[in-house]
Amino acid sequence: MKRIAVFLILVVALLLAACGPAAATEPEACKAELGCAKIAKGQTVKVGYSGPMTGDYSQFGIDMSNAMKLAVADFGDVQGWKVEMAIEDDGGGAEGGAAVANKLVADGTFVAMAGHAFSGATAAAMPIYEKAGVPMMSPSATNPDLTTKGSKVFNRNAFTDTEQGIGAAKYLYEKLGIKKLALMHDGTDYGQGLANVVKENFTKLGGETVAFEAVTPGESDYSAPLAAVASKAPEALYFGGYNAEASVLVNQMAQAGLPNVVFFGGDGIYGKDFLSKVGDKGEGVYSATLVPPGTDPIKKFNAAYLGAYGTEAGVLSAYTWNSYDAVGALIKAINSVAVVQGDTLYIPRGALVAAVRGMKDYQGIAGVITCKDNGECNASGPVFYIVKNGEWVPAE
Repeated sequence: MKRIAVFLILVVALLLAACGPAAATEPEACKAELGCAKIAKGQTVKVGYSGPMTGDYSQFGIDMSNAMKLAVADFGDVQGWKVEMAIEDDGGGAEGGAAVANKLVADGTFVAMAGHAFSGATAAAMPIYEKAGVPMMSPSATNPDLTTKGSKVFNRNAFTDTEQGIGAAKYLYEKLGIKKLALMHDGTDYGQGLANVVKENFTKLGGETVAFEAVTPGESDYSAPLAAVASKAPEALYFGGYNAEASVLVNQMAQAGLPNVVFFGGDGIYGKDFLSKVGDKGEGVYSATLVPPGTDPIKKFNAAYLGAYGTEAGVLSAYTWNSYDAVGALIKAINSVAVVQGDTLYIPRGALVAAVRGMKDYQGIAGVITCKDNGECNASGPVFYIVKNGEWVPAE
């Protein structure tokens, strides 16, 4: 009996030795509701990106993820653990956005999302990240409603469609002297929402909106809706949508009876892919964009992007620089809360959500990131560009 008692004491002592210290070393912050991401030595810290990587809008996903990989190369260390981009294709839609979010949150080493890219996919994914305690920093999801839902995890370093819509309406009415405006959109959360903002604000300024037509994304002939617009004799046509549809519209405007009408698009049409599709017909087209001025950090980044991918920054989309900044900002926030205990990196999820939302004065290459209480983190508004001699140049 005495031997059994001694044996049991030894077993208990061994168990305490094995389990006690490990439990004691776990950071206090891991006891909070959302717990911690626990990343063992040899594993990587995963930051996600989700956007359209294939199909008509793949240039957005390719461009943004390329810029993010450069950010990881520059900033991708969290107290000795390497950062890895988890890049996923959501097709730009709500169903794909939710599917990607569910996939990523199942990975315990996934801690933050630099996205999603499109507003519809973002809206569908937000509740999933909210439940899992994964902060977001989207460089491109601009639908104004996204920051009105009370989300603690959604943030963006892009300007909103409200800001660019108000700016576009003022530019059209005050700068270009347009009094009769037609509007078209692609029916998406982004495109239709943006067109609505322009319509509302153009009318407030005293202008007349004579048409509000939708097109079906992915089609190659928009002559019928363009003819309907032409019958209203507008002085300008504003389009809310992306460059695939915008290029078709621009190419067919003259044939549809709109040869001398100004075409003005949102940030979704900017890029050299649009220029390659419209050729000479693109002369005089306007677009809002996020393209920053040519500072030394921008020039350095542009050279690195060209060297890495053989393509100039901004050719595929206007979100190149914001994408780089989104990842850099997230990695800084991760570093600010991460704790190393033994061979494990602990990232308290609740503390990380708070660190991203509380970000202040992060100096990115495209501007300063300071987040408001609702997750709006961009301190600068849109810049307007015009096509001259086959190139995008700053408009007056």
